[in-house]
Amino acid sequence: MTVLRPTSRIRGAVVPLALCVGLASALTACAADPDEGTNGVGKLEATAIEDKAQAAADAAKAVRLSGTLVSKGGTYKLNMRLKDDGAAGSVTTKNSTFELLRVGDALYLKADAAFWEHDDDKPSAAPSSASGSGSDEAGSEAADKLDDMYVKVPEDDPAYKQLRGFTDMDLLLDGLIGLHGDLVKGDHDKIGGVRTINVKGGEDGEGGSLDVSLEGTPFPLRFARGGGAGVVILSEWDKDFPLTEPAKGQTLDYGKQLPRT
Repeated sequence: MTVLRPTSRIRGAVVPLALCVGLASALTACAADPDEGTNGVGKLEATAIEDKAQAAADAAKAVRLSGTLVSKGGTYKLNMRLKDDGAAGSVTTKNSTFELLRVGDALYLKADAAFWEHDDDKPSAAPSSASGSGSDEAGSEAADKLDDMYVKVPEDDPAYKQLRGFTDMDLLLDGLIGLHGDLVKGDHDKIGGVRTINVKGGEDGEGGSLDVSLEGTPFPLRFARGGGAGVVILSEWDKDFPLTEPAKGQTLDYGKQLPRT
């Protein structure tokens, strides 16, 4: 019978132990640099990351913006494709959904009849292509005619500026991407399969939270507004899309001013 000396036992244990330590060190080394193979933005300070994201957004020609915004007591769910000379998409509020199409300065609104006819505030006049007075019956008739049609919003209408705001790429991005307070670098993450780095306004993110792409151009991919005022996803950066004014058969002219909705 062979007697195993203590020194042999120790040597036999040391070999697998060394392998385990080496493997653990290798895994730690791999996990130590989450920015390996990225665009390097994750290695920058928080303020520099925000600057890179802002510069990328400013230079972009197009983007899709989807998510929820809370503003002045109202909640808006957006799904808009935006570019310098126009936009197309939808806006959903508590009571309704409507589509917006802007080609240059021409702005069109499309919605169903229920959008145009509310119990508390019905349309007061019919579009120029419809006849009738400002009565309830005429208002219902007007709403039916406007159902699922593109209505051109007059530029001097009070609603034009507000509705155009949903279609203005620069205006929306300027209002969304900026963080407030002392910037803090957050965690690495993935959005839509793309690696990201997070930057927050303050330790608790009360000044907003921005996730920036670590792959290719450092575009902002997600923005959470402070105080729970909404989260939006930014995608399809620099992907162009066609914008065409609706055909005459799809369009109605309401006149000089839209009904209050």
